[in-house]
Formats: sequence, C-alpha cells, structure tokens
Amino acid sequence: MLVSDFDYDLPPESIAQEPLADRAGSRLLQLIRQPGSWHERAFRDFPNLLRPDDLLVVNNTRVFPARLYGYRSGGRAQPLSRRNPAARELLRGRIEVLLTRQVADVLSSNPEEWECLVRPGRKIGVGEKLYFDNPSGSAGDAAELEAEVIGRGSSGERRIRFSPVPDFFARVQRIGHVPLPPYIDRDDRRTDRERYQTVYAQTREGMARSVAAPTAGLHFTPEILRQIRERGIEIAEITLHVGLGTFQPVRVENVEDHKLHRESYEISAAAAQAIKRAKAERRRVVAVGTTTVRTLEYAVGLMERKSGANSIEAGRGEADLFIYPGYRFRVVDALLTNFHLPQSTLLMLVCALGGKELVMEAYRHAVEAGFRFFSYGDCMFIE
Repeated sequence: MLVSDFDYDLPPESIAQEPLADRAGSRLLQLIRQPGSWHERAFRDFPNLLRPDDLLVVNNTRVFPARLYGYRSGGRAQPLSRRNPAARELLRGRIEVLLTRQVADVLSSNPEEWECLVRPGRKIGVGEKLYFDNPSGSAGDAAELEAEVIGRGSSGERRIRFSPVPDFFARVQRIGHVPLPPYIDRDDRRTDRERYQTVYAQTREGMARSVAAPTAGLHFTPEILRQIRERGIEIAEITLHVGLGTFQPVRVENVEDHKLHRESYEISAAAAQAIKRAKAERRRVVAVGTTTVRTLEYAVGLMERKSGANSIEAGRGEADLFIYPGYRFRVVDALLTNFHLPQSTLLMLVCALGGKELVMEAYRHAVEAGFRFFSYGDCMFIE
C-alpha cells in the first residue's frame, strides 16, 4: 500500500489558524459507512447522533507548554567553516526544543530525561549543553533549566538530560510555550493555554504530559457533556500522552514500512470495566479522537498476545500500534475525529475505520464545502 494513496489537495486557506470563539460552534461531517454516505451537520448535533446505549470514550490527557526556547553552549557542536562570519553566533545562538516524550518516571528523583526535537538541530551533537530562559543572552547565566544532549535518534530527534531541580514541571509551565502544530502559522498566545486543551483534561500532577491536544475533544463544552449524560450515555476516560508520533512524518514509500514512536498510556479499572461491559452487551464503543482509538486497540491486542483473550484490562504502558486499512478493529465501533494532514498516519487510521475510498471522497467534499481543517478546525463522525 502506497503512502501517496492517502494524498489530497488542500488549499492553505482551509487550515484553521485560530479556534472559534465558541468551542461547540464547529461543523461536523457525519460519515455513515453503510450505505456509504455523508451529511453536513453542526457539532451541537453530536449528542443526538449518539445512541442512548453508546459508551463514549475520551482521552483526558493534558497538554503542557512543551516548546522551550533557549541557547546552546556550542562546546560540542560540529565545526563550521571558518569562512562563515556568523559561525560564532550560530554555535551559541537561539535554539528551540520540543519535548516529545519523558523517559524517566514523572515522580522519579533522577534527572529528567526527555526525547525531543531540536531546531536548528543538524549541528547539535552529543555532549552539547542547552540553557533555557536566559534573558541576558549569555549561555549559562541565570538559566531556569539546563540540559545536556546525551543521545541521537534515527529520525533526527535527540535525548536530553535536565539538571535536577526541585520544581521541574513548575519551571516548564513558567517558561514554556504551547506546542501549536507547525501548520498553525503564528506564535502561541496565552489564550492557547486554555483553548488548546479539552474541558475534561485532568489536572492532577503528572497528567500534563502531552505535546499535542487530542483535538477531537476540543469541541466539547460542559453543556455538550451534560446533554450527553442526560441522554443516559455513559462516558469513560482513558489517558494517552500524545508524543512524537503525532508530529512524525511518513518518510517511506510503502505504508507497511512505517513505524510509530511509543506513547505512554493508562487505562483505569473503571474504564476497563465500562468497555468490557459495553462489548459484552453489544453496545457501541464510540472513541473521541485517534489517540483514544490507538490506546484501546493497542490494549486489546496486548491482552490477545498475553492470554488470547479479546478483552481490555486496567494498566499502563507504551503504545505503538500503527493502524491502516486492513486492520481489524476489536473495540472501537465509531469515531469522532478532526480532519487530518495528507499522507499522515492519522488519516490512514481514519481510512481503516471508515473505508479508504469513502473517507478520501468525503475529504474532497469537505475541502470543496469549506470545512476548516486540522487542530482548530471542524470534525467528522464516522459510524
């Protein structure tokens, strides 16, 4: 299967650069697999599109300001040409780091280790020191955080180790920036800290570890959730901390050759019981977002490999399931999702559930009908 099979034309003006003032004011494209049709609706219709016995599963992770700006020491950088007069400034210049996955336990007393993307990164080698929030412009002076590059990944990512501080996440919250996706062509603002967050995101310590929002959940408001519950529809919460897999482009020609990065997840005992009960009673499991789909399908696959049981158990781990057409879904029956980038793994997942030809045709219709695309855009309900 070719990656190019999942391409489509999208004019730049279709990419939403700003969120709507009203979270629930988005448009919704209802995609019905049988008989293969779609209907234009509003997201406010969503509670009535659900069945009274549905189980709605959401991802309650919290986004943290994972984009850090700082300076590099230049001590271990690869040498630049002496003929370049800007060499000194480049070696000690500004850098941008996007933290994508925490390696050490969030409650560990050990130094914080993270996988990250660095820009500009080509000249930054192992052993390089990085300093963050340095208002004086002199590397190492009054830095809120200090880190060392301790490894390189096969796709250009780095592993860095922060020097121990007693309030690491508090400092990141203070100096970090909201990691808006690269297709949003503007700097983040203070308002993005609230708007690029679901209303049901958990607030307890350790939950703010996602570097991207589970964007299908951005449409929900307390009023929409109240309407859903008033219809008797059960809601379960799971957690998947969104990491590098969301940003990772597909660089291979054949879909089957691509590998996803691992992302941390947790399924509570209450959520596992609710999902098992729904499947036993032949009720629909409706996932909010592709992150929820990947978590649930990975968890059931894990149980199949361990015990042969087609079931979900409570637990935590790291998911790396890549879903594309041909995959047999074991848990998820319907999906609420935003519109995704061409040739992306998220679009491939949507095609796996909705049917490739139908989904790609619906995408072309959405472009022509003026739907807003990507994180701050409109949504699609596949059932």
